[in-house]
Amino acid sequence: MDEISLGVPKPVLERLPADDETAGADMQEAVAGWEQRLNRAIDDADDDREAAARVLEAIDRFEQRHDTYDELVPELRAWGQSPIYAIAWRTLYADVIAQLHAHDDLGAHLDRERNARLVEDGIRMRDL
Repeated sequence: MDEISLGVPKPVLERLPADDETAGADMQEAVAGWEQRLNRAIDDADDDREAAARVLEAIDRFEQRHDTYDELVPELRAWGQSPIYAIAWRTLYADVIAQLHAHDDLGAHLDRERNARLVEDGIRMRDL
């Protein structure tokens, strides 16, 4: 499987307050760390299915974090606080997930692995 390359979308960085340079740097550092850990997990995997399973576990964590930030936005607004950072991180997590699914051959492996997990859990389409 090819090496993964992730990045912080420019629109996310542009929406951050101009006087705060640390948030953008934090995001870029976080994405670089995720990229490094995911590539290491892929390299350590025995086959493509195991690699996809490891990436899918990371995607599950990213989805949980996305949901956490999504729930935080209205709460911040209710308290009169700016939700710009929560929105930026929420958008970043969604974009990283999309980047992983759009990756050359990884997307197909992720779809197969997610479907395999549904079947292993005993969930069938007719049950939905």
